[in-house]
Amino acid sequence: MAVEPVDTPSAPPVAGPYSPAVRAGEWLVLAGQVGLGADGRLVDGVEAQARQVLNNIEAVLRDCGASLSDVAKATVFVTDLRDFATVNAAYASAFGAHRPARSTVEVAGLPGGASVEIEVWAHVPR
Repeated sequence: MAVEPVDTPSAPPVAGPYSPAVRAGEWLVLAGQVGLGADGRLVDGVEAQARQVLNNIEAVLRDCGASLSDVAKATVFVTDLRDFATVNAAYASAFGAHRPARSTVEVAGLPGGASVEIEVWAHVPR
């Protein structure tokens, strides 16, 4: 199965040699998103970052012809599990009644000093 980068003009600038999204058969795999705003800067605060991360994911999915309702799996990375309730509230608001499988992991650090990063897999048949 070929893995093809997807054009994602709505994605924040990448910080390395990777694609914001790739298609692998019927799957879209999105790189982890942090809370970068339209100006390319990290927004302030855990809640604002969580909301921005989810907005960024939604925009990249839209570029790929998909939506949050296509997400099958999400992995949430936080630098402090005490922020879980705040991140979870933003996540629940964004996904509504849709409940993809999810893992949440506390990590020592994230790119650019972010507090939250989320990556997703979406099932989108061609």
